[in-house]
Parts: sequence; C-alpha cells; structure tokens
Amino acid sequence: MTRPAYLEDPMTETDWRPWLPEAITAIVVLAFGLTEALVTWAVTGGNLVGFAQAVTVAFAVALCRRAPEAALGLVWGLGLLHVLFGAPLMLIEFALTAVFYGGARWGRPPTVVMSALSVPLAVVVAFVLHDGNTVSLHLLLGGSRLGVLIREESTLRLAMALIGLLVVAAPWPAGLLVRSLERASTSRTAMLAAEEVAAGARRETEHAHEIAHLRDQQTRLARDVHDVVGHSLAVILAQAESGQYLDDTERLKKVLQTIATSARSSLRDVRQVLSSTQDTGRGDADRFEGLIAGVRSGGHEIVVTELGAPRQLLPDAAEVAYRVLQEMLTNAIKHGRRDRPITVERGWPPGGGAGVLRIEVTNTTEPADPAGTANAGRGLDGMRRRLEAIGGRLDVRRPESATFTAAAFVPVRGGAG
Repeated sequence: MTRPAYLEDPMTETDWRPWLPEAITAIVVLAFGLTEALVTWAVTGGNLVGFAQAVTVAFAVALCRRAPEAALGLVWGLGLLHVLFGAPLMLIEFALTAVFYGGARWGRPPTVVMSALSVPLAVVVAFVLHDGNTVSLHLLLGGSRLGVLIREESTLRLAMALIGLLVVAAPWPAGLLVRSLERASTSRTAMLAAEEVAAGARRETEHAHEIAHLRDQQTRLARDVHDVVGHSLAVILAQAESGQYLDDTERLKKVLQTIATSARSSLRDVRQVLSSTQDTGRGDADRFEGLIAGVRSGGHEIVVTELGAPRQLLPDAAEVAYRVLQEMLTNAIKHGRRDRPITVERGWPPGGGAGVLRIEVTNTTEPADPAGTANAGRGLDGMRRRLEAIGGRLDVRRPESATFTAAAFVPVRGGAG
C-alpha cells in the first residue's frame, strides 16, 4: 500500500543535514555582523551599508566549502564596495579569511589562483585604504592607553598592521597545505585499494590455476585408471574365453593362474595410479616385456620387432610410452582376430641422438568391425592427449586390407641412457 504524500519524510528527498555546520557558522557570523553593523549605524548616523556587509560576509562564509567560487565572488564584491563607495571597514569582515582558506582547499585550480589574488585585495582594503581601523575597534580602544599608543606610535601601528596581514594571509597557504595532505592521503588510499584489488585478482588467478591443475590431475587419473583396468580386463577376458574350451586340467589350472596373476598386476597398477607413484623398480625394457608377456599369456600371438638400440627414456616420456602401448594392445585384443598375430614394432632414433621413438601396433580386424576400432574412440583420444602433452603425436591408419595400425611417436632426448 502506498503512503500518502503528506506522510512522506521530506528528509528522503532533500536532506539539509550536510549543510548544518555551514548554516550554524553563517548564523553566528550574521549575528556578530548585524550587531557590529548596528553599532556602526548608530555611530555614523544612519549608514546602512554595514548591514549589507554583514549579510554578504555571512553568505560568503557559508559558501566557502560548497561553492568557493561564489564565495570569492562575494569577497570581490565587498572589495569594490570599499574602493568605489568608501564603505567602512568592519571587524566581521576578517571572517572572510575562511573564504581564502576554502578557495585554496576545496576550489578548482582557477579558484585557487583567484583566492590567492584575493589576499592582497583584502590587505589593500584593510591596511592601506582603512589603515586597519574600524568603528568597532575605535569604540573599544579609542580612549584607552593602547588606542592612544596605536595612533601616536608608528612602530606599534606597523606591528599591528603586520599582525593583521598575517591573520589575513595565513589561511590561504594553510588551506593549500591541507589540500596537498588530503590529496596525498587520497592517493595513498587509492593506491592501497588498487593493490588490494590486484592482490584479489592474483588470488582469484591462483585459485583458478589450482582448480585447472586439479582438473588436469583428475583427467590424468581417470585416463590412467581407464588404461590399466581396460588392458587388464581385456587380457583376463581373452584368457577366460580360451580357458572354457580346455579339457586338460593342467592347462586349465595354468590359465586360471595366469588370470589371477593378471588381476593382481592390475590391482598393483591401480594402487600405483591412485597413489600418484610410478614403478621405479623396473626399467623401460622390463615394463615393455611385461606387457607383451601378459598379452601372450591370454593366447594371443605377438610378433615383436626392435629397430635401433633401446635406451632409457625420461620418466614422463617412459610413462606415456608405456600407457600408450598398453592402450594399443588393449584395442588390438578387443577388436583384432585371435587367429592372426599382433605385430609390435619399436623404432629408436639412430646414433643415440635426439629424435622420436616410434611405437607401432598392427592387428587384423574382425569382419564385423572393418574399421578396427569402432568402439575405441575414447581410447584413441586419450592416447593423443598423452602424446601431445610431451610433444609427441599419434597416427592411425585403416587400410582396405582389413588391418588396423596405430603408431605413436614419443620424443627422445639426445644422450638419454
């Protein structure tokens, strides 16, 4: 339900509270100014200019912070009033020093310059045109000993003029100093805020990098588990299928023993993957021979060819070569014909220099799967990613001769041994 307009709080539309300090100051200045103007009017016999001066000073002091340009305009108007019409000097006009301070502290650059020029204007009016005398000061000191000394002693009069000059001129450099300190503080605050924003951005970037790193680790872990489990299950499945046709008890026991060995090897590999450790107890050749032996134990014939002198690979390259060969053999077992041999060829760079290790696996496909890897798309993608991570590549060939060939190229550094 909407509230009636007359019940709305006027403070929500026009809030005058920020102006309260200036309003109170203006009222106090106006009260003193009108009092002095009344005294001046009584002494000078009907001169009402003092009332206009009091009101002008009160408005100028009230605007010195919010509108320093307008306040300076009122100061220059008072100066012209003194120069052109000989208006008497009033003590309340020394409150205009607040305008000089406000122009230097809160004004724009042109206002700062104009407030600086207003200081000599005030000095000329107060101490040259009026010799620093006001009606109020004359009434207070006229008959006293101090008043007589001021009129008769030029040195004392000069000292009083210098003191008055300092009173008039000091607020302007004070405002400029405070302005500079505020700017320095603001700049420092802005710099600290910018540093905090930059630090927050760095933290967010580091957090994003950590998340990306964790995702990469999860992807690598999933890929490793896929390779290990997929290869082991393929070998076990091949052994189990061959064992169901055996009538010889001894041969059947041997097949079951091989299945158990493959399962234990798979469990060991999975534990190593989950604990982020590598099998450092065996060399590349031992791991290679272990893969070949595991596939042969399942009844598959494998023809292995080694070209060039084998050597020890760097840990990352060795792990990738092992996992890629494992996935290649898994695909060959799953999609290849059991009555045809699987050929594995490793070609090392000549002369022990830098180059690539070529690992090539070829198998004859089943008639129902002429492409050779109809269901191996994810495995091929995993091999490509592994090889690309170390600067290698994967080539897949599906010729019309019902064979499937996968060739991996693993970078080899010169002198690795």
